[in-house]
Amino acid sequence: MRLVLLLACFLLGTAFVAGANDHVILCGGPALRQWEDLRREHEQHDRWWANFIRASTLRMSQIRLEHGEGATLVWIVYRRGYLNRGNADNKPYLDWIESLAKKRNCELIWIESGEQAIKAINARSPRSIRTFDFFGHSNRHAFLLDYGSDIMAISKAWIHQKDLAKIRRNVFHREARCQSYGCHTGESMSRSWRLQIGNTLIGAIGKTDYSGIGQGIMPTVSGSWIR
Repeated sequence: MRLVLLLACFLLGTAFVAGANDHVILCGGPALRQWEDLRREHEQHDRWWANFIRASTLRMSQIRLEHGEGATLVWIVYRRGYLNRGNADNKPYLDWIESLAKKRNCELIWIESGEQAIKAINARSPRSIRTFDFFGHSNRHAFLLDYGSDIMAISKAWIHQKDLAKIRRNVFHREARCQSYGCHTGESMSRSWRLQIGNTLIGAIGKTDYSGIGQGIMPTVSGSWIR
């Protein structure tokens, strides 16, 4: 009888892992206004501190509609970017983000580096990640978790395409839908993602535009999306 119970527990545990339904959103931080105000107006970024936060919550609503209320939302957020911007703006942005996560029944994971972001992704159960989305600054070779938070136009935290080999590919479901809403990632990083992770990463050819998120419109691209 004991052997039967142990076998049943093992099978239930296996079924639970196989049926896991994780939806991971990686969210970079904003630049400081003091740096961006030195740019020409058409070159400025992040006039609103919450571009990537609002885009994340829009995506969460989509996921709930597509995958049900039982879907596990995992929100990995670059903490220092919002700490620095909050201090500069004299606003409690960290508290506001934590409140949003609680309201949306979302697992919030604060990170301070690309290494910590990769560790958080690797901690998911095998084949559990059904969707992955990145909101933040980027270039063709990297997700820039930080951009212009400490130093103008400089990133101090990122996941480079060379770092993708550190991500455990078996945490992704075989049919996982992955997309980067950062600029230019379709120009190189999508190819590296497929080679290292095994799934398609939808990325942008050209720049992405977050100006419509206040009206509930997901980020658009100046060029095209590519798989």
